[in-house]
Amino acid sequence: MARTAVLGLPRVGPDRELKFALESHWAGESSQEELLEVAARLRAEAWQRARAAGIDVIPSGDFSLYDHVLDTAFGLGVIPERFGPAQDADLGTYFAMARGGDGVRPLEMTKWLDTNYHYLVPELSPGQAFHLRADHWVDQLLEARRLGIATRPVVLGPLSFLLLSKGLDRPLDLLDELCSVYVQLLHRLAHAGATAVQIDEPVLVQDRTPEELEHFARTWRGLARATSLELTLSTYFGAVDLEPLADLPFAELHLDLVRAPEQLEPALAALRGTGRRLSLGIVDGRNVWVTDHDRALDLVDRAIAALGTEHVTIAPSCSLLHLPYEAARETGIDPEVRSWLAFTAERLTELRTLADAADATPERRDELLARPREAVQSRRASARTNDRRVRDRVAALTPSDYDRASPAPERRRLQHERTPLPELPTTTIGSFPQTPEIRRARRDRRAGVLSEEEYEAFIERQIADVIAFQERIGLDVLVHGEPERSDMVEYFGQQLEGFAFSEHGWVQSYGSRCVKPPILYGDVSRPGPMTVRWWRYAQSLTSKPVKGMLTGPVTILQWSFVRDDQPRSETCTQLALAIQDEVRDLEAAGCFAIQVDEAALREGLPLRRADQAAYHRWAVDCFRLTTAPVRDDTQVHTHMCYSEFNEMMDDIIRLDADVLSIEASRSDMEVLDAFAERGGYPNDIGPGVYDIHSPRVPDADEIERLLELAEARIGRERLWVNPDCGLKTRRWEEVEPALRAMVEAAQRRRARTAAPA
Repeated sequence: MARTAVLGLPRVGPDRELKFALESHWAGESSQEELLEVAARLRAEAWQRARAAGIDVIPSGDFSLYDHVLDTAFGLGVIPERFGPAQDADLGTYFAMARGGDGVRPLEMTKWLDTNYHYLVPELSPGQAFHLRADHWVDQLLEARRLGIATRPVVLGPLSFLLLSKGLDRPLDLLDELCSVYVQLLHRLAHAGATAVQIDEPVLVQDRTPEELEHFARTWRGLARATSLELTLSTYFGAVDLEPLADLPFAELHLDLVRAPEQLEPALAALRGTGRRLSLGIVDGRNVWVTDHDRALDLVDRAIAALGTEHVTIAPSCSLLHLPYEAARETGIDPEVRSWLAFTAERLTELRTLADAADATPERRDELLARPREAVQSRRASARTNDRRVRDRVAALTPSDYDRASPAPERRRLQHERTPLPELPTTTIGSFPQTPEIRRARRDRRAGVLSEEEYEAFIERQIADVIAFQERIGLDVLVHGEPERSDMVEYFGQQLEGFAFSEHGWVQSYGSRCVKPPILYGDVSRPGPMTVRWWRYAQSLTSKPVKGMLTGPVTILQWSFVRDDQPRSETCTQLALAIQDEVRDLEAAGCFAIQVDEAALREGLPLRRADQAAYHRWAVDCFRLTTAPVRDDTQVHTHMCYSEFNEMMDDIIRLDADVLSIEASRSDMEVLDAFAERGGYPNDIGPGVYDIHSPRVPDADEIERLLELAEARIGRERLWVNPDCGLKTRRWEEVEPALRAMVEAAQRRRARTAAPA
């Protein structure tokens, strides 16, 4: 029988136990020992859940207290000097690298390839030394064994570690030295009783140069020669170039056949007769729809016919880190829609079913597949997924529907005439702290403790307080603070047709930050206004402009579990028209500045350059479709976070937003280099001047220095001053002094003569 394997498991806990344990520890309310006890319990439950489902190969070392790339950097001794001597590093050092503190900035954070998961970017320096700390992997291996569970340790590979790091122009010059540390790790794992190790090299699905692939092949051969362990080379999120990999001495190769099923036949040709295993990633580790078992078994049958049952592994496409725990818990979702869903628990069952069916008679296979076939057919035939009015509206679009009426300079002049603003206008990205009182009011409303009238009165008081605070500290363009929004995507999805929502469907974004992605199952439309009521109330409290705050179509798409039965571009166009309706209503209500956040625009970029032009075209078109109808004197803002812009500057320009705000503080404004090249970015830009993902509070001197760096790259006349991102996750004790420092720094810069950019 073909064996089953899992590449990684969720780690935050079915009820976000890790989140609450981390935040309690960071607040000084619980000890390190208490935190580690919660982590050990979550690991044990995950391993036992996988064993109970009949999974043959269960991972260890994939569990993290914050981020697996940070774990790798910490375990390899890649600890920047500002965090103290590497040999003295402890858990406090680990969390300082993640979150900063005591005047020390944390590591940069960016998206894990094309997912919504964030990783901490390792920092390499000239003469970088590596020092192995194997405890992370060895301890979890031994921990599982004490429970009677054999596991396969998971390690981020050396190629991916170096190429996902920053600090060196030629990081692969360190590959030989780093390889020797990986050899030490493999020896430690073998000594601890491991028989196999999974080495993840996801960067192989990106465009790699012949030199990089040659470096990788040499390193892999060195690892294989140095150990008797079975090595699984694991790739995911796309297709790999199989030719340079086929002759490498791996025991098993894992391929993502959900994203790239075309890899199967070349892989079978390369592995046939070699005695090596092929791991088939045939259930989706990143989306929630029940697997089409017949389609998956077609791949399994072809692999078994070519390689033999003993050389085939049935697995998810990638780690299950990106999925919630159990769809069966979601009793609040309509039963028909719920029957279409498969979270982690259901994925484990699917793996076992596929393995059993692969070895079954035709009659027994039909029995095993009866229920999943029913779910797949129900979804295909359901009227819930198809709205003719929406489809007709998309079909009627013309090229002129995507364009603003006038070019940016003319719009800038008219906007300044309508609402004059000072040099270096100050604003925030949108959200203010979601306090315990706000969260409690939301819970009480759901529970019926607060009536709708009482809840709305509470929200009005929160908005009034935020407006008064912003006026008091001297911000120029205000926001209403978003106290009514639990999440920037969920809030809109709840008011749009075509979405379902889970109660327990949390997935980790980074550290203790969890998100509960909406489930986009059908055609999208907007029944009525979603934000106008709260914007109108906020604007009534001040003479300063208050931004209307919306989430853009690409971000809603990226941060949802999206239907896979039609092109993503088509779903995104439907979302754009729905948000366009809200833009029109805000403008009609008198809104001067409308912010359509596209925080996820960059993360949706395909990993292969050959696929990127098409994505650029439709993603930017969807943003333009959303904002095109507004008048020239209405100011369109957008926000993007944790993005590398060099490769898509032409598309950023084509967005044609009047004001673009971006994350920039952790990179010390280096991200602006892309905007300063090729004659400069033509529209206004607000580079973030302080990191809201860290609890540290910058002073005015630090922010002024960043503004000076920004002016040197962009020029003062088009610069805005704002934080990196929304302030939802921060406490007021941090937000108030940071924003006061930001306003003070802007005022200081205004008092100085602007230097030429």
